[in-house]
Amino acid sequence: MKLAIHDLLDGGTPDGAAIDAFLRDRSFPLIEDDRATFVFHGNADEVYLRHWIYGLESAQPFQRVPDTEFWYLVHELPPGSRVEYKIEVIRGDRHEWIRDPFNPNLAQDPFGANSVAQGVGYERPGWSQVDRESRAGRTEELWLHQTPFGQPRRVTMYLPARMRPTRRYRLLVVHDGGDYLRYAALKEVLDNLIHRLEMAPVIAALIHPGDRLVEYPDDPRHAAFIAESLLPALEEQYPLMPDASARCLMGASFGAVASLATAWRHPGMFGRLLLQSGSFAFTDIGHHKRGPAFDRVVEFVNAFRDAPGRPSERVYLSCGMYESLIYENRSMVPLLQTTGMAVRYEWTRDGHNWENWRDRLQAGLSWLFPGPLWMVYE
Repeated sequence: MKLAIHDLLDGGTPDGAAIDAFLRDRSFPLIEDDRATFVFHGNADEVYLRHWIYGLESAQPFQRVPDTEFWYLVHELPPGSRVEYKIEVIRGDRHEWIRDPFNPNLAQDPFGANSVAQGVGYERPGWSQVDRESRAGRTEELWLHQTPFGQPRRVTMYLPARMRPTRRYRLLVVHDGGDYLRYAALKEVLDNLIHRLEMAPVIAALIHPGDRLVEYPDDPRHAAFIAESLLPALEEQYPLMPDASARCLMGASFGAVASLATAWRHPGMFGRLLLQSGSFAFTDIGHHKRGPAFDRVVEFVNAFRDAPGRPSERVYLSCGMYESLIYENRSMVPLLQTTGMAVRYEWTRDGHNWENWRDRLQAGLSWLFPGPLWMVYE
């Protein structure tokens, strides 16, 4: 297949008018089958694509068209892929990472925003966007003043539309709840899936951690906070179903570790787990190489692998194949299955980011808490 960039370059060095027309008439990155063409136009000594695809050299060099300020890079992008990136522009000793000026598609996260390249076939799910036909739930703030941390903790509560005090509801406890709201459209997802009867109505407790790198890797205070402070308070104030199968712990990255660790410390209390891109680092021999923040994670996962017990009834896992954690997450699947828990695992061509986790919510939530119109085949 002949790529569009070759049309620009086949006649030799293009003039300014040809470059301007090429940039004006197309969207970038330019996606053609399984190839993506990235461009940069401006003065630079070197230009690189900076991406987050594990196993691929993180700095991919652009080529400069001689006697111009036009730079380009043609790179493989398999169908269905979604990749976040920035462009590094080097001028002398100055290295600047910028968002792609030709690409309006951005993904937000707690550190700012990245440009996004979408392969053929990828689309943001409609159920993750505002739908005016969906009845909207509401949020309210709850404060727990007596906690194992010795300080109050705020919990944002999601209450489904048309909630009735005479009806009992399932409970979804969401680690990093504020980030799920801001970067993974969790409220819109819950509103839409519940309205469309794809998942059962839930009350969701969105927790806001202190130091998540300390509290989430099997900190006994965190498990006690969830099981002994939060859950009793919620059962006192909200009409919740009393059985474990109606309770789900959910989280991504370190939040997935916290979810599994809490259920492991309190078996039989949470019958559902939704674990996204879990930071399940472990060692079979020797030492891990992920840095000191993972020391307690490795200690927990090693202990769990030695004696997993049966912390829950049903577990949904997802992970991006462009993540460094894909090996660890895949390794968890057969281990969890040996416990007798029902396990569903999905991977996607994406990385360790909030929009990847957003895109998996329908599959996970509708399987764990199916609504009356969702047919589940085992």
